[in-house]
Amino acid sequence: MNSLPLRDLQLDGHGRLVLTDLDGVAHVGVTPVRAHPLSAPDEGVSLVGTHGHELAWVPRLSTLPEGPRRLLEAELAAREFHPVLKRLVSVSTFATPSTWRVETDRGEVDFVLKSEEDIRRLDEGRLLITSSHGLQLQLPDRWALDRHSKRLLERFL
Repeated sequence: MNSLPLRDLQLDGHGRLVLTDLDGVAHVGVTPVRAHPLSAPDEGVSLVGTHGHELAWVPRLSTLPEGPRRLLEAELAAREFHPVLKRLVSVSTFATPSTWRVETDRGEVDFVLKSEEDIRRLDEGRLLITSSHGLQLQLPDRWALDRHSKRLLERFL
């Protein structure tokens, strides 16, 4: 018996994800969706068909064989855009709204922080900062920032 929730997972010639379920039925255009993208990114991935119905449930990505796991990770990375904040360069003012210049894993970016409530505190020193345009930046460990960045950030927490 196959312990995986799927028989096969691959990309077709058009770059669409194709799930072949345990009954041998191929579903073209499947979309992976994480159940808890921030708090438990490895746990709970739903494979959703083109009509919005769940076709398969992956309890834990890390338990999949390497091929399907890498394929799902690549699809999820392309779908989820959450730059990781590495350093605060400057802020325009210590009152909100203020313009922040930050360095991320995707390069430098300027954004407007509307209010202090747009900085969401997560567990273990993690933060999720949402810009006025809805861009969400992750800060995996606020305690690991350099001194300058910590001083700027503390004014808003």
